[in-house]
Amino acid sequence: MNDSLFPKPPREPDDQLPHIHRLLLGYYGQPKPREPWDPLKQFIYSLLSSRTKTETTHQVVRHLQRQFASWDDLRDASLKEIEDAIRDVTFPDQKAVQLKSSLQQITHRYGKLTLDFLAQYRTDKIRAWLEQFPGVGSKTSAAVVNFSTLRRRALCVDSHHLRVTQRLGLTPRADAATTEERLMRLVPETWTAEMLDEHHSLIKLHGQKLCTFNDPRCTDCPLLKLCPFGKKQVTKSDIAAS
Repeated sequence: MNDSLFPKPPREPDDQLPHIHRLLLGYYGQPKPREPWDPLKQFIYSLLSSRTKTETTHQVVRHLQRQFASWDDLRDASLKEIEDAIRDVTFPDQKAVQLKSSLQQITHRYGKLTLDFLAQYRTDKIRAWLEQFPGVGSKTSAAVVNFSTLRRRALCVDSHHLRVTQRLGLTPRADAATTEERLMRLVPETWTAEMLDEHHSLIKLHGQKLCTFNDPRCTDCPLLKLCPFGKKQVTKSDIAAS
């Protein structure tokens, strides 16, 4: 029989990430849809959010908008004024310098303080351009292109995402850029920017609620059967209890 007359069906796409996504959806429910901000506001938020709780960063951004009539006024404020205004985030002295410098550079390069013009460029070009600014890495650039009104395909990898995916064995210990690159190979082509945003939200929530750094609740985890780390933790717990 000529096998060429009966070609094998195409391989199904890797279902690892979609399967994890479905399990987390079943456990946590649908995340609240995001209301995308313009790229500049998202840039400011993301720059301030590193190692800071989400609720705190939201409060700080709201405070900035109340204190300064425009982002131009924030850019033109003194470093001390900016540092005082963002006092509640981690490393406010460092972030004040990064924020003021970034806003100045954006203005210098484009002629005015906006990031709306980025919509005309390819995603990879946008991210490379953003990552030239102080304190901006792959996490921030991914957040800007994915969460903002730009709505491009990217996966924002934060500390929760790093921890969860490493424990699941999806990625080795690596930085956010390398982890995102590896995870994007597992992302179905059919996943939209909104779907990637939803996936980020679920993984982040899982890292906050169950797959925590110091006290992971592996016995309650909907991903336990898929997780080498979790299985070891449960085994250790069983041995200790026996």
